Amino acid sequence: VAAQKCRKRKLNAILNLEEDVCNLQTRKESLKKEHSQCSKSINQIKQKLNNLYHDIFSKLRDDQGRPVSPRQYVIHCSSNGNVFILPKHLANSEQKQDNSKEQKQK
Repeated sequence: VAAQKCRKRKLNAILNLEEDVCNLQTRKESLKKEHSQCSKSINQIKQKLNNLYHDIFSKLRDDQGRPVSPRQYVIHCSSNGNVFILPKHLANSEQKQDNSKEQKQK
């Protein structure tokens, strides 16, 4: 009788583990689909942002009416919502300052 109960407990444990494995595989597939959808969305947003960036720069002009070059300038959005067109070398130094502030806060 003890051996039967032991075998029954072992069988129940195996069945429970098989069910857990099946549930985890289903969850894994669901997460893979979600990851794929998120990746697609991110790529679409990146493309839209890139298009917007090029559209903005195609319409920007300097004081003399010449086009502003995206090779020399960047669009910078500050934390308070202001948008600036900055020379790349200034934007890079500002990013470094922001990164060092974030590291100090950690």
